[in-house]
Amino acid sequence: MIKGIYAAASAMMVNMNRQGTIAHNVANLDTPGFKDVMLPMEDFLYTGVAHPPGPMSGSQRQAWIGSLGLGVESLPEQIDFSGGAFRVTDQPLDFAIQGEGFFQVETPSGVRYTRDGRFDRDLDGNLVTIDGYFVLDNNGARINLPEGDISFAADGTISVAGTAAGQIGLAAFTNPETELVRDIPNMFAAAGGPTGDNPGFIQQGAIEMSNGNAANLMTQMVSVTRAYEAAQRLVQVQDELLGRSIASLGNFNA
Repeated sequence: MIKGIYAAASAMMVNMNRQGTIAHNVANLDTPGFKDVMLPMEDFLYTGVAHPPGPMSGSQRQAWIGSLGLGVESLPEQIDFSGGAFRVTDQPLDFAIQGEGFFQVETPSGVRYTRDGRFDRDLDGNLVTIDGYFVLDNNGARINLPEGDISFAADGTISVAGTAAGQIGLAAFTNPETELVRDIPNMFAAAGGPTGDNPGFIQQGAIEMSNGNAANLMTQMVSVTRAYEAAQRLVQVQDELLGRSIASLGNFNA
């Protein structure tokens, strides 16, 4: 009976964490380049069940009943790296990636990778993200754009007043699900450098939106809420049964 309480309580904890993850995805439905976070779960532990319980001696025999689950636990989060829809902005420094690549960004913590292509010039003419981080070229150098009319080539080269001023660098990863981890908001860190060879190409005047689906997220939220409530009711039932068992034992001893 105590095991039943543990199992139900673990389900409550896991679904509470899943609800928080889904809420995080919902809050970022309008965040360009955002990738949905998933929180899988698995069975926690199993214990063998035999009757009668305990060690046997002499001619006593046990009947094997089966395995009893002790609940569920959360696995490490996973990121859905599928592409999001493009939104056309017609802004000269908005970029979206056609393919599986990432923009390379210089942050105080090192190089980070993102699909958010909302860029701008800072006061010194450097190409920066919306949060002020430096956008890097293929050689890991900052891109400086003097004042003037901006044009863009399919290979990522940015020209100002007809003169090439830099080339936006893209990074690709063979297995982003295992090579990249979430870091600062809407960016990813990699233990090693890029491992892929085909990052795709850049489209100017557009940004990639979140890959989340509002209808699916709402469905998941309702499902998780109901699972939490079911586990909560099970804890209450188990507690009532335990109370009755203790009361019955007391009456028997009296």
